[in-house]
Amino acid sequence: MSQLDYKFFYRRSLPHYQSPGATLFVTIRLDGSLPQAVLMELQAEAQRVEEALANIVDPEARAAQADVEQRRLFGRWDRALDTTNSGPYWLRQPEIAQVASDSLHYLDGRHYILDAFSIMSNHAHIVFQPILQADGLYCPLAKTMHSFKLYTARRANIILGRTGQFWHHERYDHEVRNEAERLRIVQYVLNNPVKAGLVSDWRDWPWTYCRLS
Repeated sequence: MSQLDYKFFYRRSLPHYQSPGATLFVTIRLDGSLPQAVLMELQAEAQRVEEALANIVDPEARAAQADVEQRRLFGRWDRALDTTNSGPYWLRQPEIAQVASDSLHYLDGRHYILDAFSIMSNHAHIVFQPILQADGLYCPLAKTMHSFKLYTARRANIILGRTGQFWHHERYDHEVRNEAERLRIVQYVLNNPVKAGLVSDWRDWPWTYCRLS
C-alpha cells in the first residue's frame, strides 16, 4: 500500500482521520513559520491533553472533551501563526499566493469539492469534501495534499529563486461533523484575514474563496 492510498486513520506527529464522504477542514503552513520554542510549548500541551483524555473512561465524555480540547489547541496554534514575527512570509507575495489559489481551484472537481479557503502570509485554511473515485474510494487526503504541496512548492521556489522545503510536512486536519459545524468553520476561514487585521470585510481579501458566496 502506498503512503498516498486512502486510509481511515494514520498518525505522523498529529493523528489524521478521513471517514468516507466526510468534509475536511485542513490547515497547512510554511516550513519554519513557527519558532521552535512555540512549537515545543504547543506540542507539550497537546501531549498533556492526550494523557488527560486517556484517563476519561466514558467514551462519550472522552469524545466530548476531546472536541473541546481540539478547538482550544487549534485556536492557540492558529493565533501563533497569525501573530508570529519570525519565519517566512512567502505567501504575502501576490505571485505565490496566486499559485496556491490556482492550484486549489485546479483540484476542485478532480480531488474534491471545494467549499472555501483563505491564504494568509504563512499558512492557508481549506474546507473541502474529497470526491468518490472510480475505485469506489474517496480521494485520499494524503494524495491531495501531496499533489498540492509538490506543485506549489516547485512553482514558488522558482519565483523565489530558492531550493529546499517550502511547506511544513505536517498539517492540521479535522473532520466536519455536521452542517452547523461546516458553516461555522467556513465563516472562521473566511474571516481569518479580518481577524488578522488585514481587511475589514473578507470579500476584500484577494486570496479568499467561498463556493456559496
